[in-house]
Amino acid sequence: MEHIPYFDAHCDTIYRCLRTGAQLRENNAHLDLHRASSFGRFAQVFALYQDPEEVPRGSTMVREGRLLHRRFLQEMEQNRDVIVPCRTGAEVDRAAADGKMAAILSIEGAELIGCDPGQVETAAEWGVRFLNPVWNWPNVLSGTNCRDTDRGLSPLGADFLRQLEACHICPDVSHISDPGFWDVVRLARGPVVATHSNSRALCPHRRNLTDDMFRAIRDSGGVVGLNLYRPFVGPAGTMEELVAHVEHFLNLGGEKTLCIGGDLDGCEALAAGMQGVQDVPKLYAALQARGYSEALLEEAGAGEVDEEKLRASQQNLMVTPRDIDRQVRELGRVLGYALTWALQDLDLDAITSLLG
Repeated sequence: MEHIPYFDAHCDTIYRCLRTGAQLRENNAHLDLHRASSFGRFAQVFALYQDPEEVPRGSTMVREGRLLHRRFLQEMEQNRDVIVPCRTGAEVDRAAADGKMAAILSIEGAELIGCDPGQVETAAEWGVRFLNPVWNWPNVLSGTNCRDTDRGLSPLGADFLRQLEACHICPDVSHISDPGFWDVVRLARGPVVATHSNSRALCPHRRNLTDDMFRAIRDSGGVVGLNLYRPFVGPAGTMEELVAHVEHFLNLGGEKTLCIGGDLDGCEALAAGMQGVQDVPKLYAALQARGYSEALLEEAGAGEVDEEKLRASQQNLMVTPRDIDRQVRELGRVLGYALTWALQDLDLDAITSLLG
């Protein structure tokens, strides 16, 4: 795996560490730094998350948000020899140059800051770069795609969105209701992201995105993270079904939009028999089996591709509406730093440089 650069837009590992006492450096959950270090370059968005229905007795969601942030900082300090928290492209680039992994912070569910637009600045001070207004439970900002599915952004939700953008935090729409999604797209002035959602056309779960939703995120300059949770992949949750989501999004012109958003440690059953981050290269291998050569996958996003090599290896490449050469160049971003000019002042050139 040492040649595979890897970016993942969503995991709940900090929550798992806080609740179980597991250590980020090495554990038996989906993700730890020991396994992550096997990749060529590695960056992970760590979500602060808490189920509102499972708040410990005597606590509140806001208190849990502070505890989660404290645990994140503790893990960063304890593992500063191998990973550093990053807020900008320059910082991510510097981490890679120093041989370290990069950690980017997000919030999943605005209850952790009281659903208060006045507290968005606090989240920005923490280093949060993505924020999902809702998780599965609706709140005063919006309905979700699980409950209150017909309720979009409230006036307070619109104020909250404006404050997110003022603080250079990307709105994450992976759990919001369909009306809420379109409210965000209509009101947002910058990129919109769905950090862990698949294609509803292939797996008709409301947590997934319609084709029009994917196009709207693409057109905003945002990104979509491929979710590895088996029920969001397909009836059997096979590798073939997972690859089909990749190819479907590429057919929608998503070569600069798609990345991984595995939902590691936020779900139980991963697709294709995966047990954790160590198995993500199976997706890489499956794409190779579809005709994407290893050389092309390694070179993707890292400069010019050898055109003779391209022609020699493309017999089985799926043709998309976009130029096939460009698709091949960008495909490595699916397993690499697919991201992230969507992080508004996370510089694209700095991110792209991590590919090679």
